[in-house]
Amino acid sequence: MARIAGVDIPKNKRGVIALTYIFGLGKSRAIEILEKAQVSQDKKVQDWNDDEIGAIRDAVSFYKIEGELRSEVSLNIKRLMDIGCYRGIRHRSGLPLRGQRTKNNSRTRKGKRKTVANKKKATK
Repeated sequence: MARIAGVDIPKNKRGVIALTYIFGLGKSRAIEILEKAQVSQDKKVQDWNDDEIGAIRDAVSFYKIEGELRSEVSLNIKRLMDIGCYRGIRHRSGLPLRGQRTKNNSRTRKGKRKTVANKKKATK
């Protein structure tokens, strides 16, 4: 397995697909990186030599990926919560942010159902 940006990428896959295992790299950016490194997109990772891996590492280093990107995303969410904007409040309460309805769905954000029992009527 080749190790790029602290991630073991699978050796039996094509380069474009293997690079998408790195957080922050999608297919289009992976193609861009391979073009910069002058490596064929159809070449499998196991066929890369050390020079190609080095060139890919250099090309990847220009992008914000993995831990750096994760921390930026979490800081952005924290900033929204701190300033108390609508999106921040929704993050804080664990509800959907982008206008989805919450009466029926949104189980992903809300979690498992918490059943509330009915009030029993008082008897005389």
